[in-house]
Amino acid sequence: MRLSDGVSQHLDVDPDEISRPVFVVGMELVTGGMELDFHTHRKAQLFFVSRGEVTCEASNALWLVPPQSALWLPGGTNHRLKGRAPLEGLALFVEPDAVATLPGECCAVSVSPLLRELLLRAAALPVLYPLDGPEARLVTVLLDELATAQVEQLRLPMPTDARLRRLVELLTAYPADGATLKDWAKRMGMSERTLNRLLVQETGMSFGRWRQRLHIILALQWLTRGASVQSVAMDLGYESASSFVTMFRKALGTSPARYITRRLDLADAGGGDLR
Repeated sequence: MRLSDGVSQHLDVDPDEISRPVFVVGMELVTGGMELDFHTHRKAQLFFVSRGEVTCEASNALWLVPPQSALWLPGGTNHRLKGRAPLEGLALFVEPDAVATLPGECCAVSVSPLLRELLLRAAALPVLYPLDGPEARLVTVLLDELATAQVEQLRLPMPTDARLRRLVELLTAYPADGATLKDWAKRMGMSERTLNRLLVQETGMSFGRWRQRLHIILALQWLTRGASVQSVAMDLGYESASSFVTMFRKALGTSPARYITRRLDLADAGGGDLR
C-alpha cells in the first residue's frame, strides 16, 4: 500500500506525535491486498473509503466499510484492518479531546458530500498548519460535521468464546448453509439452549439476527466487487432474489442495487480528488 501523491510528505510522520487537532493521510492500494494486524493509536481515527472496501475487527465486532462510508475508532481502540485493491481512502487522526461530542465508541458512519470535501481539503493542509486563520476554521467545521454524521448499521458483533468463533468461521465460509440453531448446536457439540445463551451473552443477538447481519455484511462486500443481486441471493442461500431484497431493504432502508449504485456514483463524483 502506498500513500496517495497529494500527501506523500506524511509518510515519515507518526500521527500520534502531531500536535494538531486533526491530521489526515490519504491512502491508495493499487494491487494486491492490505492487512494491518491489531494495533492502537493514541488519537481517535476515522477511516474513510472512497473506492473499494475495508473490513476492521475492533471492540468485539467486525465492521465493513463500503464506498463512501467511514469507520470511527476512539483513541486507544485495538483494531485490525484488511482491504483489497483497488482501494482509495483517507485516514483522519483526531486528538481525543478535540470535540466532546465525537462518538465514544466504534461506529460506522455515512460520509456526506460536505464531510467528504472537508476531508479532502484537510488532507491538503500542511502537517503543522496554523492554529488560527482559515486552516483552523476548516478543521473546526470538519469536526462539527463529523460529530453529526449518521451512524450506519454495518457492525457484526464478534464473540470471544472459542466454540463460537469456530461457528463464525463456518457460517462465513458457508453462508448458504440454512441449518437451524438446533442443527448448529449438534455440530458444535452443545445443546441448543447453551448455544443460544452464549450467542446472546457475547453478541447481544439471537442466532437468526446474527446470521442476518452476517449476510448483510457479506452481501455488501460482494455487491461492491460487482456481483449481481441474483448471484448474491443464491450465494447466501435465499430462495429468490426478491426474498433477499426484502431482507436487505428492511435492514438498510433501501434496495441492494440502489444502496450500491448511490455509493459508486458518489465515488465516481469525488474519488478522483484523492489521487
